[in-house]
Amino acid sequence: MKEIPKLYNPKEVEERIYSFWEKTGFFNPDKLPKRYKKPYSITIPPPNITGSLHMGHALNGTIQDILIRWKRLQGFKTLWLAGTDHAGIATQYVVERELKKEGKTRFDLGRENFIERVWQWKEKYGNVILEQFKKLGCSLDWSRSRFTMDEEYSKAVKTAFLHYYKKGWIYQGERVVNFCPSCKTSLSDLEIEYEEEKGKLYYIKYPLLQSTKPKVQSYIVVATTRPETMLGDSAVAVNPKDKRYKDLIGKKAVLPLADREIPIVADSLVEPGFGTGAVKITPAHDLKDFEIGLRHDLKIYKIIDEEGKITKLAPKEYQGFSVIQAREKIVLDLKEKGFLEKVEDYVHQIPRCYRCNTKIELIPLKQWFLKTEGLAKTAIEMVKSGKIKFFPKRFEKIYFDWLKKARDWCISRQIWWGHKIPIEGEEDVLDTWFSSALWPFATLGWPRKTKDLERFYPTDVLSTGRDIINLWVARMVFSGMEFMKKIPFKVVLIHPTVLTKEGKRMSKSLGTGADPMEFIEKYGADATRIGIVWQTMGNQDLRFTEDHIKMGQKFCNKVWNASRFVLTQTKNSEYKMQNSKLNLKNLTKDDRKILKSLKETIKSVNKSLVRFQFGRAAHTIYNFFWHDFCDKYLEKSKIQISKSKIEKENTKKVLLYILLNSLKVLHPFTPFITEEIYQRLPIQNKKKSIVIEEWPR
Repeated sequence: MKEIPKLYNPKEVEERIYSFWEKTGFFNPDKLPKRYKKPYSITIPPPNITGSLHMGHALNGTIQDILIRWKRLQGFKTLWLAGTDHAGIATQYVVERELKKEGKTRFDLGRENFIERVWQWKEKYGNVILEQFKKLGCSLDWSRSRFTMDEEYSKAVKTAFLHYYKKGWIYQGERVVNFCPSCKTSLSDLEIEYEEEKGKLYYIKYPLLQSTKPKVQSYIVVATTRPETMLGDSAVAVNPKDKRYKDLIGKKAVLPLADREIPIVADSLVEPGFGTGAVKITPAHDLKDFEIGLRHDLKIYKIIDEEGKITKLAPKEYQGFSVIQAREKIVLDLKEKGFLEKVEDYVHQIPRCYRCNTKIELIPLKQWFLKTEGLAKTAIEMVKSGKIKFFPKRFEKIYFDWLKKARDWCISRQIWWGHKIPIEGEEDVLDTWFSSALWPFATLGWPRKTKDLERFYPTDVLSTGRDIINLWVARMVFSGMEFMKKIPFKVVLIHPTVLTKEGKRMSKSLGTGADPMEFIEKYGADATRIGIVWQTMGNQDLRFTEDHIKMGQKFCNKVWNASRFVLTQTKNSEYKMQNSKLNLKNLTKDDRKILKSLKETIKSVNKSLVRFQFGRAAHTIYNFFWHDFCDKYLEKSKIQISKSKIEKENTKKVLLYILLNSLKVLHPFTPFITEEIYQRLPIQNKKKSIVIEEWPR
């Protein structure tokens, strides 16, 4: 038996162990021993190639690895499929930022040369986050790793687009979309971050037109945070149940500064409690207003363009102004002409581009859309029928609420990096989420009929955050049903959001982020893993503290020291160990007590993992090993070993049996240290790696 060092050094162990795992090939289901039959699969939510490991990744990676290692030990033919997303806007932004340092823009390079530059960047930096997953100990099948822009995946994206197009579900039309004046592209909702801003609420008098004669009799006052958009107003709207305005519905008002007659309409989308209960309707620059405009057949006046400037549809004195300049002048003019009733302080959420932080403008643009009504109904039915289950169940509501009111999906982007829309002469690329919606089956070879699709689709579990339930999860469900006629996964596991100790959002830019790579370097991957999952006790959010990782480090040291004691006692021996039973006679009361405790621990951990209660499972094995095994039985064993030969030998076998099975139960949580100790165990018929050991029954 190889001598075990006095101290455990994760830096010395982890890189060597991971290299050993890669050489064995056991992360690849095709290289598992023949006894592995029943498939179990998970596809990793593909991280962006621009990304690096953050605490959310670390938590989700650990959760998925726990499931995969647990199922592999149970004898399942496991596939955890690796891969990355091309992240259209994010990646283009990063490369353009690099070009800016050289005094160039993408237009200086031209499209073809720019795309080549992005590929060069991807080859250099695109796999950084995957290497970090290795540092975390994730047992992903790297041989099947996919990228959403690789050749085979691109074929899948094109096939999906043409399928929808031929069915008449993809069309081109003008709709109001999120637009970033800096990135010069439409954006999905996920690509927008809301920032709280102290602004103003402006109360503006809109003169009422009482007859066909242009005689102004009175006013209706509207409240708005964006007076600059009033130049594009098509109506004033009130709630039909608001008694204050029932006599004004159907009448007309005059738009101040533009001197244009506009109707007063009733619509249930208007909130009576906001401002005066009467709101200006600008269909070109507000999604809610756009919907109201469609219902009431209102004209669309696009008075803000793609540059964030006032267009020629506005009065001449405002044309060419920036949004801020126009606001300042409009407020002054309203005040001067007696249309401004009052101004109040008002705190509201401002949408900004998640990449460049530019304020988002809502403008009408000709875009490509995918009809979603029928697809959404199918996605709803798959969850309602129980074919797909959410854990925790409460997150079904977010899923249902969005799908029931889902608008047609804007799938085009005005950037260069991405899947070009496969229509002749079209320059736009597809929304990144269009390609990632195919992830569970395109990664397995679709549209070809492959053995992997046959064996591993549908996948078993999707583990992800609640922030992309609508943008990714729902779209994968309807894509799976449309193209595979099967659900893409059986379970949607929504993991907690990792917050700071104070409950704030983690953000590197805000200085509130925590880097899991620093913890791995300082404490080791096993300590980091168990420290992260320790707090996942069913809460919606996880308030992270480094103290739990320090606890994880102490626990790993405890496992090492206890193992060192057992191995010292059993050196120069070789025992034949069995998973199910320890066939020994004349066991002591303490022997029987620890064996019973082990049995209960295994049962409890299994029960917790079946219910995705990772924190509870970690607490259970921790308490057993530290308190029942180390604090109690190890101390008793020191006395028993000094007694008769039979008691001495029995004690050694019990020690080794408890240690072996503890390592198996600990392995999904702390894979490196359990492998390192396992390789030193003096037992017969030992497997090549603990990775392919048998879960204790």
